[in-house]
Amino acid sequence: MRRLKRNQDRQRGAAGVMVAVMMLVLIGAGAMAVDVGQIYAERAQLQNAADAGAMAVAQQCHAAGGCTDAQALAWAMELSGPNSNDGATTVDSVDLSMPMEVTVVTSTRNGTSGAGFLTKMFSSVLNAPAVTVGAHATAAIEPIGGAEAFPLAISDCQYDLAEGDVTGEVQLIKYKPGSGTCTSTSGHVIPGGFGWLDQTAPCQASTDTDDVAGSDTGADYPNAPPGGDACDAIVTGWRNTILAGGTVEGTFPVYDNAGGTGASAWLHIRGYATFQMLGWRFAGSGVPRVFRSGTADVADPADACNNPCRGIIGQFVRFVDIDSAGEVPGTGPDLGTVRIRLID
Repeated sequence: MRRLKRNQDRQRGAAGVMVAVMMLVLIGAGAMAVDVGQIYAERAQLQNAADAGAMAVAQQCHAAGGCTDAQALAWAMELSGPNSNDGATTVDSVDLSMPMEVTVVTSTRNGTSGAGFLTKMFSSVLNAPAVTVGAHATAAIEPIGGAEAFPLAISDCQYDLAEGDVTGEVQLIKYKPGSGTCTSTSGHVIPGGFGWLDQTAPCQASTDTDDVAGSDTGADYPNAPPGGDACDAIVTGWRNTILAGGTVEGTFPVYDNAGGTGASAWLHIRGYATFQMLGWRFAGSGVPRVFRSGTADVADPADACNNPCRGIIGQFVRFVDIDSAGEVPGTGPDLGTVRIRLID
């Protein structure tokens, strides 16, 4: 009986050692799981910061007509911190070397100490090294490849937004038959002013860059429903927005060649530009088809578009469409209107 008791004592001692070893293993595994989870969470936050920084730099650089490396870095840093949980992210670099692309690289910065690594929570008991996590994002600046909008196309010779300009001059663009002819970028003689497009839906025309769009030879948008009612509603919305102190910017196709007559008339679409509407005169004599914003530029007799004038009054502006994911990249020229999306 005494020998049996000694064996039991030894077994209890061995079990105690096994439990102690297993506890250490479990604690270590738990500590690693917590810290690895922290690393993945930090990585996600750094990716948010990189994404926001790349999109912001691309938008700001395009809106300004270009930017320096120092400006790009400052814009990226401004957006990186607020897009991480601890409000502290290091922007390692901003790369502008690829045309029409911005790449931002971020890494860990401890929000308390400013050190470039994560504060270890539990794995320090295992003498695990500190961790630095990084992320990167690339935003592309792309011309618009197509649009479905108000059925109006503007002649290439009216486009005046030079590279680096944020806005063009306020101008009156008359309906094409009353504007004579002008020369496109390709050397073609084309009708100046603007032209109406065949509608693919009530008061909408669907167009694509480097494609031919059917042209409506009438001098005004349709008077009869459903197109007339839809156009009246859109133009009324423009008027109300301007009267309330807002801005109306329409993205229109720009044509660089034209041909045909009657139902066979066509316009070749070069690209897309955004025109800030300040006034217009379409068919009729009352609201909403006749409107002037009342600004000094529109009050100028040269831009007033008095009857029998048919025209739009305003200026070309730079415009950015943010994160149009899933669309086919445009292949046309940058006419100041682009979309920005993450590609990496």
